[in-house]
Amino acid sequence: MNHSIPQLILNMGKQAKAAALKLAVCSTGDKNDALNAMAEAIKSQTERILSANAMDMAQAEKDGLSAAMLDRLRLDKKRVASMAKGVDDVATLPDPVGEIIREWTRPNGLHLQKIRVPLGVIGIIYESRPNVTADSACLCVKAGNACILRGGSEAFHTNTAIAAAMNDAAKTAGLPNHIIQLVPTTDRATVRELARLDKYLSCIIPRGGEGLIRAVVENSTVPVIKHYQGICHVYVDETADFDMAERIIINAKCQRPGVCNAMETLLIHKKIAGRFLPLAARSLLEHKVELRMEEDGLRILAKTDLQKKYASQIRPATEEDWSLEYLDLILSIRIVDSIDQAIEHINAYGSSHSDCIVTGNRQAARRFHAEVDSATVYHNASTRFTDGAEFGMGAEIGISTDRLHARGPMALEELTTYKYLIHGAGQIRE
Repeated sequence: MNHSIPQLILNMGKQAKAAALKLAVCSTGDKNDALNAMAEAIKSQTERILSANAMDMAQAEKDGLSAAMLDRLRLDKKRVASMAKGVDDVATLPDPVGEIIREWTRPNGLHLQKIRVPLGVIGIIYESRPNVTADSACLCVKAGNACILRGGSEAFHTNTAIAAAMNDAAKTAGLPNHIIQLVPTTDRATVRELARLDKYLSCIIPRGGEGLIRAVVENSTVPVIKHYQGICHVYVDETADFDMAERIIINAKCQRPGVCNAMETLLIHKKIAGRFLPLAARSLLEHKVELRMEEDGLRILAKTDLQKKYASQIRPATEEDWSLEYLDLILSIRIVDSIDQAIEHINAYGSSHSDCIVTGNRQAARRFHAEVDSATVYHNASTRFTDGAEFGMGAEIGISTDRLHARGPMALEELTTYKYLIHGAGQIRE
């Protein structure tokens, strides 16, 4: 290991802690002005950011990254504009810092307030997606937190360009130095050092593949907010509207198959499987999705022209398929006897991320909502909506399947904690 790495990360931690204490008392107006300046800086430096991204893309293609990973990495003018808009949007959101969550007066006259305050310093360790640099930084700043960003080596030049633009804008706007720091090396030892920086970091949020997240969790002395996988399900119930179900399935699987809220397993009630499976399968196969099914599903398709026409895209499912996050145009399909079996399957094989029921039966929807143990549970809508922006939170810093301290898309409120303010008039405890 490079012996300068521990000192580098330690210094970044000290700088971030000092910056966080100053940022915590900055006004909402000052933070919003800085965020608007950051958005403008991203827009004005679009060509520089795209040039850096082209360098990363060329190396990623040379290294043989998958199509899904390349899609996550790739920027164009539209994506950069969207990134800048996300920063501007966060500036328009209510500031959670200082919000009074609860207040009350005790019989002895003590008046108590429970108020929102920043977490402090947040470490974000992530792969591929350069937009995470902008999303994380703007959310942290709005919620009064300093952040240390450690992006993946495949996006190093892009992340550096984005962070530099935002940092320069923040300083010009008068915010404290070091509120946004990007680890300036791709040395893997930096991940381990960040994970042990418990004196300065309040929490770490890893975003990337399961291997990265588990490595952070196993080595961390800092609290980690995470999700390991996105094994998301759509269950088509016996009363489902077929057109609606088909639209949801195609969107959940095909719009962006390489993201954590894409559907990985389709469950179909046996009473409609003979009619619905061929319809859904045809659309999926036309979208170049590989289907993995049990024998009952294969028998249904054998009665159609699909098995012969798309033979290379249809294969038997194995037990392992129910637990796989494909992040690709691959889908496992299972026919279930009842909503009970669908819920049992999801709770057994799912990752507590995002799951959907398509049904016209309100009682079935209520059962699904109540009994599926996931962070986001849908009725008649695509799982692709599990996203901070789609939930109206502005950008998001990640999605958590934990139960402490946050669950689901994490935005401004989830980047705060609370403290108690007590007002007295000379009371002493007897």
